[in-house]
Amino acid sequence: MTAVATVETSSTGIAPSRGPRGLVWAMLRVHRSALWFWVLLVVFGAGALLWAYGPGSDAAWTEFRGLKCDSAQPLPGCDDPGPAFGRYDTALSLGAGVLGLAPFVTAAWAGASLIGRELESGTARWAWTQSVTPARWLAAKLAVPAAVLVTGTLLLTLLHRLVFSADGALRLTSGSRDWHASATFEANGTLATAYALLGLTVGVLAGLLQRRALPALGTAVVALAVLMSTLTSLRPHLWPVETLTNKHEYPEYIGMVVGEGALTSTGARVPDPICVDDTKCMAEHDIVGFYRDYHPSSHFWPLQLVETGIVLGVAGLTVLAAFALLRRRTGAAV
Repeated sequence: MTAVATVETSSTGIAPSRGPRGLVWAMLRVHRSALWFWVLLVVFGAGALLWAYGPGSDAAWTEFRGLKCDSAQPLPGCDDPGPAFGRYDTALSLGAGVLGLAPFVTAAWAGASLIGRELESGTARWAWTQSVTPARWLAAKLAVPAAVLVTGTLLLTLLHRLVFSADGALRLTSGSRDWHASATFEANGTLATAYALLGLTVGVLAGLLQRRALPALGTAVVALAVLMSTLTSLRPHLWPVETLTNKHEYPEYIGMVVGEGALTSTGARVPDPICVDDTKCMAEHDIVGFYRDYHPSSHFWPLQLVETGIVLGVAGLTVLAAFALLRRRTGAAV
């Protein structure tokens, strides 16, 4: 009986299942269009950043020096960036824009194509009958795109940091792209990758909830927008601020300003009564100075890492919710 079974198996020519590797390769084949789109998007962003790092910044500096903006007698036009700086700034914006767009594109794709369409068409249930448990199926749906996303976003982040660190003087002269500006802050650290992974997990959960492609797409994008907006609004409060005070006017802007106002003789913080230079008004309101709470540039990494940890924590909870939902719908098959 054993010999017959062996002969029959070999004669059919059917290769044994490759397990997880077979599932991975099947995913890559099915979603190869999305994979190529992501590769092209990363190449586009990387090309823009490399151009900004090389010929873009060189042309901007040449234009800046041509107007004698770095001398004691600058020519008119130094206050407004010229066309060369405009092209440099646009290239940098495109590189950061790819990183900012990645979470939303990922959420839409994961909700609609990766999960929603397969549940809607029945492809997922067919896969679960082919020696692939729902849990393994979902794990592959999360792990493979996550690896691709991390690779692309980390590459773009490193290139963005390269441009940002090399051309600091150029940005200072133009007064653009502060370190705490939202797009720059996310593109310069670990947050871009964390938010891309959050987009993936939110999209997967939306697909499991809706089980249809188009509703899952809309739910994923809206849910991600709400989450990102909420987390971004919390950013200034994730690390203790530093405070500057001045007796006569507000201290200068030197970082991410969190709060400001007036000080009374008792040290209490009150809203600015807008007395300007009216000493009588100041005396009536007992105003003896002004303050600003802010984050200096040295707070970049503490703020970055704390927010990254929160984002990854939310993504982890989303993954747990997705597995719990799948277990409830498929029962003992998980």
